[in-house]
Amino acid sequence: MASPPPPARVGARWYSLFALAWLAIWAVQLTPLQLLIPLQLDTPGGEGEWIGGVVVSGLVLGVGGLVALIVTPLAGALSDRTRSPLGRRRPWALAGTALMTVSLIGTAFASGPLAVGLGWTGLSLGVAIASAAFTALIADQLTDQRGAASAVVGSTQAVGLIVGVGTIALLDLDITTGYLVLAALVAASGTAGALLLPDPTRGVALPARHDPPAARWAVLRDRDFTWMLGGRFVVNVGNALGTTLLLFFLLYGVGTPAAQAEDDLLLLILVYTVFVVAASIIGGRISDRSGDRRGLVVAAALVQAVAAALLAAVPTYPVALVAAAILGIGFGAFASVGLALATDLLPRAEDHARDLGLVAVAANLGQLLGPIIGAALVALAGGFWLLFASAAVLSVGGAVMTSRVSARHPSSREPGPAPH
Repeated sequence: MASPPPPARVGARWYSLFALAWLAIWAVQLTPLQLLIPLQLDTPGGEGEWIGGVVVSGLVLGVGGLVALIVTPLAGALSDRTRSPLGRRRPWALAGTALMTVSLIGTAFASGPLAVGLGWTGLSLGVAIASAAFTALIADQLTDQRGAASAVVGSTQAVGLIVGVGTIALLDLDITTGYLVLAALVAASGTAGALLLPDPTRGVALPARHDPPAARWAVLRDRDFTWMLGGRFVVNVGNALGTTLLLFFLLYGVGTPAAQAEDDLLLLILVYTVFVVAASIIGGRISDRSGDRRGLVVAAALVQAVAAALLAAVPTYPVALVAAAILGIGFGAFASVGLALATDLLPRAEDHARDLGLVAVAANLGQLLGPIIGAALVALAGGFWLLFASAAVLSVGGAVMTSRVSARHPSSREPGPAPH
């Protein structure tokens, strides 16, 4: 039985609920990543002690990211096959929200790397489950508004980080209170989104249980797609190296007093976020008009490399502010135009969702490995210069890989089969 056609349009109520849910998801994922967990696992003291804190923090964050990487596609597949009185997405959105809330409360009172790691892993699992369900609503319910809804997901990522870190820094909340505030935010916004957003199931057919192995991996034999995928992965590793250990960089690379470090981190994040959002919007529009997505993606990766090289050469806070703006321009344009390039390169229309899942895995895997590789580089060098130098090299490498994609206008790919 064919799926019913999605509704023609959704209104402000749908967008508001969708945005609030994603704002909460991003806030509870990124605030512990950038601020709370590094503070919990920080070991101030001599050189060996603080480097140990960086290493432990990187490992804890990396393990949680690995869990999310594995669970996200599995949760999405299970959601596709769910049939319940509540719908097929709503039960998973509610379950993910509940798990995020419980994990945040548990992590608030955790002590030591193992307990914090367990809490972060539970939080990452909840984020993966809820985000898979909420993301599916775009494909389930929208047709000509999918771009706008995807923009909501991207823009709330930037705003969510500002809301989370900003609330804790500006209100001078301690670690425990910060976690509890985040738990209340996601419990309210996530539950409201899950319950009030529509989740129609009538007439929806179950997906096929298995794809033929040859069809399942055919996309990886497409030369352009694999070069794009590799470049996306490498540039995301470079971005993660430049962003995930910023608090430690301020404390031990710049020498910022602990009482001031949180405020300085907030300003860096704010500058970075403003330029990410601006570059995403402007870059996407330019690529739509020019059709030269490959060239813009290559240029964006090189801009990111400039920012990382600047931090490696001049590790001061004023330079870090300039680098944050440059890095935001580079990664913002790379993320938006790179995703558009990926959609241009999808080889078969009937495999769009699965193949875009591979694109997401490439980006998420890069962000996952960043804290682990970064912690090792800091420990190896006894400082941060090698961390940022490696970020620059990887960004250039990603630009070179992307340049191997065949130059073509977006409309040059063969269209997929007509819908039945």
